Amino acid sequence: MENILIEKQDHIAIITINRPTKLNALNKVTIQELHDGFKALHEDKTVKAIIIIGSGEKAFVAGADISEFADFSVAEGQQLAAEGQTLLFDFVQNLSTPVIAAVNGFALGGGLELAMACHFRVASTNAKMGLPEVTLGVIPGYGGTQRLAQLIGKGRAMELIMTAGMIDAETAKNYGLVNHVVAQDELLEFAKGIASKISNNSSIAIAKAIQAINANFEDGTNGYEVEIENFGACFGTEDFKEGTTAFLEKRKAAFPGK
Repeated sequence: MENILIEKQDHIAIITINRPTKLNALNKVTIQELHDGFKALHEDKTVKAIIIIGSGEKAFVAGADISEFADFSVAEGQQLAAEGQTLLFDFVQNLSTPVIAAVNGFALGGGLELAMACHFRVASTNAKMGLPEVTLGVIPGYGGTQRLAQLIGKGRAMELIMTAGMIDAETAKNYGLVNHVVAQDELLEFAKGIASKISNNSSIAIAKAIQAINANFEDGTNGYEVEIENFGACFGTEDFKEGTTAFLEKRKAAFPGK
């Protein structure tokens, strides 16, 4: 891997986007590497939660690498957005291994879009978030117009996108964009603490929950029906047997890997 680092600790994996001289900006190579990294960790049955963070103290991801698409045609622009959404952003959103974005510093444009594709977000006190694409004469193309409105509401999303404004971590928390705000030097350990709690639970049940929650935001899909189906499917798993047996025996459940 050229632009990302991966480490594993117990059942937790940490992906670090490692382009500090470019403020970890997303280019095609980095997007492909992130896809490959997430895919490999998802297939690793020992990994029960993934944290993604940016290298250095300045940025999670400061945006996309504009030099790569400044001279694109209409068709090339559409292809860029479609391929990026499929390869990374939709892929992460629908991953059944939980992904936590640890937002350290700037998360702008494609960086905020990547953070929003994760299952939830924690931020450092110095984090700044926004979608400034309209200052370049373009709109967010990696799901930003959709996910931001889902997370903070239509009116706030409209204002933030149209003004190209940035919000700080506390405002993001108040909006519901991030779950927690902590000091930067505590961010990774804090995210690990949440990931550790996740890893104690049933990976199968968590995967079913992610699918059911996401179903609510899919056109033509009845989320309640998906919930019913997935609820029932859990009854046929070894995790269900272990979880209910442990409860009745008044002991802690020992769930296997994925």
